[in-house]
Amino acid sequence: MAAVNSGGSEEVISQPAKHQEVGHKSLLQSDALYQYILETSVYPREPAPMKELREVTAKHPWNLMTTSADEGQFLNLLLKLINAKNTMEIGVYTGYSLLSTALALPDDGKILALDINRENYEIGLPIIEKAGVAHKIDFREGPALPVLDLMIEDEKFHGSFDFIFVDADKDNYLNYHKRLIDLVKIGGVIGYDNTLWNGSLVAPPDAPLRKYVRYYRDFVLELNKALAVDPRVEICQLPVGDGITLCRRIS
Repeated sequence: MAAVNSGGSEEVISQPAKHQEVGHKSLLQSDALYQYILETSVYPREPAPMKELREVTAKHPWNLMTTSADEGQFLNLLLKLINAKNTMEIGVYTGYSLLSTALALPDDGKILALDINRENYEIGLPIIEKAGVAHKIDFREGPALPVLDLMIEDEKFHGSFDFIFVDADKDNYLNYHKRLIDLVKIGGVIGYDNTLWNGSLVAPPDAPLRKYVRYYRDFVLELNKALAVDPRVEICQLPVGDGITLCRRIS
């Protein structure tokens, strides 16, 4: 872009370079700042299997569905901080966040992974297997709600999960929460992804939004309102990736 300097002539001011993170959902106003975070703190520490899976996923036509590298790093550290061992993930895609979780868990840790599309999961599966963590994952193809309902009926699953990550159909987030609150242990954590939803939550009614963004926005708003007044959890909403809300069960 051109600007006029004090001498009256034009000088060229280059625009900040856009970052290279495919599928990112950063809410930072500066792409250059996000690129700085990635290059300084994220990519140098990213495990080789996660880098490989991120690069493979970048070639997939639905790559916008993937977890961003900075959020993957955040989840990995969070799981270690809370000493998670038994976890669940609803919404897997190619498995970037799943791999991040599997690498963070101890060797006898477990992840119940639920997704409607096994084909996408199998894109990342060879990398997960090569990383030596496939034995931690119990992948089940199909809708999550029927699986959760069966678990709710069995008392042994109540309070059995240390951590649950949800990155799936936004119109079912509240339905998931109604069930997951009984399955996560007291002191355990549920993480809901995309809770700032492309920044659309504060957009004016006439803002030009993609159809899927506009459609799911009301469901995300409803979830956020419900979590804010749920006395069973402590919450923290973070502008990491596309927004993630952590819910720590307290009762």
